[in-house]
Amino acid sequence: MNTFTHPTITFIGGGNMASAIVGGLIRQGHPVSALQIVEPWDEQRTRLGQQFPGVAVLPAAGPALRPADLVVWAVKPQTFKEAATSSQPHLAGALHLSVAAGITSESMVGWLQTQRIVRAMPNTPALVGLGMTGLFARAGANGSDRALVEAVIRTTGDLVWVDSERDLDAVTAISGSGPAYVFYFLEAMRDAGTRMGLPPEVALKLAVGTFLGASTLAQRSEDPPQTLRERVTSKGGTTYAALTSMEAAGVKLKFEEALFAAQKRAEELGREFGG
Repeated sequence: MNTFTHPTITFIGGGNMASAIVGGLIRQGHPVSALQIVEPWDEQRTRLGQQFPGVAVLPAAGPALRPADLVVWAVKPQTFKEAATSSQPHLAGALHLSVAAGITSESMVGWLQTQRIVRAMPNTPALVGLGMTGLFARAGANGSDRALVEAVIRTTGDLVWVDSERDLDAVTAISGSGPAYVFYFLEAMRDAGTRMGLPPEVALKLAVGTFLGASTLAQRSEDPPQTLRERVTSKGGTTYAALTSMEAAGVKLKFEEALFAAQKRAEELGREFGG
């Protein structure tokens, strides 16, 4: 870690994203004795205890919590306020990192009584160490705080910082919800391949491999996606036929509209649950 040798990190909520970060930290050598998770659901607590032996898993925040250097808020937006107000007395002096969609840092300031807050919008590929996370820090989070957050998030993949908190709603629409769009297209490619006569598992393997390869090519290339697309689109060819069909159906425009719908919903979550 950049800021502390072994910072004590408390997770409020023990779902998929918390598990991804905890797993990443342990793989990078963070001691389990410096990690603790608050998870109210009995069944999930049992799973966490089995998955991460040695990590303290508690049913609620209370006197049993050790003082934390960093608190990671991995709760659903609709339960954040209740969790924050009940846990705040036991979290004095900590830096706070939220991975909850929509909940503004201003709401968190009121609930947690601190300005040391960073908001994150991760995505589910963090579960396999290939996540993409957008981050925003309030002015109360200093350089050391940001470095600690970066060190934690990099255990799950890559990250970008945004200067405006409102930009996190766009991050949510593009990368936070983005894996679902990829899975949606994978479903369509699998189903189309099956209708063409391929076994479903073969069609899916072709689709997944194509997404992986194309994404890696785009990542490594200095050329924009438009240029890469044009290189595999010969007029009158098969790719041209597919893309012409998509353009005629307005697929690109409808897809952009879908992303704006996701951005709008992220804004609404902040208003609905940030009071």
